[in-house]
Amino acid sequence: MERPVRLLLLSELRIRNVGHEVSLCRSLLTWKRRTSSPVYHPFKASVCHSVRVSEIISVREEEEEEPEEDGKIGRDDGSWKKIRERQAKDRRRSFTVSYVERCRRHRWRCADVTFACPQVALCRRWVSTIREQLEAIGGRPTQLLVYINPYGGKRQAKRVYQQKVAPLFALAGIGTRVIVTEYANHARDHLREEAELKQYDGVVCVGGDGMFSEMVHGLVWRTQRDAGVDVNRGEQTLVACPLRIGIIPAGSTDCICFATVGTNDPVTSALHIIVGDRQPMDVCSVHHGDAFLRYSVSLLGYGFYGDVLTDSERKRWMGPARYDLAGLKMFLTHHHYEGTVSYLPAGGGAGAPGDASRCRAGCSVCGDNGKLLSERAAIYQTDPREGSENHDSDDDDDDGWRTIRGKFLAINAASMSCACPRSPKGLSPAAHLADGTADLILVRKCSRFNFLRHLLRHTSKDDQFDLSFVEVHRVRRFRFTPRHCHSDSELELDPLDGKRQIFGKICRDHPACGCAAPFSSWNCDGEILPHAAIDVRVHCQLIQLFARGIEEAAMFDELAPTCSA
Repeated sequence: MERPVRLLLLSELRIRNVGHEVSLCRSLLTWKRRTSSPVYHPFKASVCHSVRVSEIISVREEEEEEPEEDGKIGRDDGSWKKIRERQAKDRRRSFTVSYVERCRRHRWRCADVTFACPQVALCRRWVSTIREQLEAIGGRPTQLLVYINPYGGKRQAKRVYQQKVAPLFALAGIGTRVIVTEYANHARDHLREEAELKQYDGVVCVGGDGMFSEMVHGLVWRTQRDAGVDVNRGEQTLVACPLRIGIIPAGSTDCICFATVGTNDPVTSALHIIVGDRQPMDVCSVHHGDAFLRYSVSLLGYGFYGDVLTDSERKRWMGPARYDLAGLKMFLTHHHYEGTVSYLPAGGGAGAPGDASRCRAGCSVCGDNGKLLSERAAIYQTDPREGSENHDSDDDDDDGWRTIRGKFLAINAASMSCACPRSPKGLSPAAHLADGTADLILVRKCSRFNFLRHLLRHTSKDDQFDLSFVEVHRVRRFRFTPRHCHSDSELELDPLDGKRQIFGKICRDHPACGCAAPFSSWNCDGEILPHAAIDVRVHCQLIQLFARGIEEAAMFDELAPTCSA
């Protein structure tokens, strides 16, 4: 039996001079238009609005404004003065609530409603009670460290923040320190060494996926250093970052924002930050031997996607269009690469990449893994390093590893769906954000026509993995070793532009064999890795975002602004 809802306040207030019955409980603010007719009529039903208290941005009492002197308005017989005094009196008895309103395609916007009270004391009681409920909500930020990348995407980050985000932060009473980055990895370096992180409740990046990657590297490195964890040891279990990260999209694709919120809208992302949403996320660590290379939060791509990135770096002057041109060029070139992939399967309970279910807000799969992670953290609390070594001993069990050898057009590892506006389902639609696994997608050598079929399925509703030359595995860890005639450490600088020539290299040891392009490069979240032989491990819920995952359509229906009486 459900417990009755305890009302904190119940009053008859007016909205735009129309009477409403307004109620407040600990979870909902509701207002319902009063009807004078006692007879129910289906076409004249009263309208009810409900707003979660957790999604109220702010409440403020309307202030009295001084009447403006204007000799052209009215006669100087006192009538205009009485009107202004009555309006000022009404303002003193009104308060405005700003709240989250849901729109189409997962967008949020800030909406306002003003309530007029019959007495000043009642108005102040409503304001104080709502503020008490907001203060009781845990997890809302009060101080944020904001990094703005003025050069990413269309170079609109500063304008986006100043015009769309900063006013919302001010409305919610959030203090900010804003740093406009001046060079590549500025945010990463500042987070590593200079930032006083204890002063803030979170960090926010205004930019694209590259800017987000910078912040992840800075925060994770700082956290491991403070915890005494050696990141070069691939067997170490990394310590989760305590600060949440907010993303204000202002880049070219904003894949991470799209996959965690459902839209690339700066206002929506700012509102998720304000209400204090929390979404854990997995992070992959990439090693070459005993050396740490990078962290990855979305895509690791070898072959096609690595070659596209390598070629597009030569055409940065073209802007975002360089990716389309490089993609077309690499598709026509149709390189394939030979190597060995070894992986550790995720095991039972992790689901399968072909599942129809999707990772959404309140995902049970990610939640169950979060509980296991909390239990593990409690066990390792006394000595995290010793506990991590004991836990990871199972990873090196030869019986658990599986090996695949062959020729591949692409090897992709997606720790999230990698959805974006161009590919609404992403590379792996059923991948989870925080389950401690990644989806390893192997595209074997095939005809150019079949490879085109595979690429086109990223933008359609067809099953992406229902092709004979495509296989996918859900893994906790994987390794890749390329088969080529010389060590990838012997890569030379390209004489044309001084950069490493990673794809399309001719075998020098056996020039007569004609084996073109024996190795490719790894695309790690938009950055080129210096080695082709890598060891990748997924760290469950290493970071947390100011997000809640993509909401189902049913959630929008449940919180619709209108309902029948």
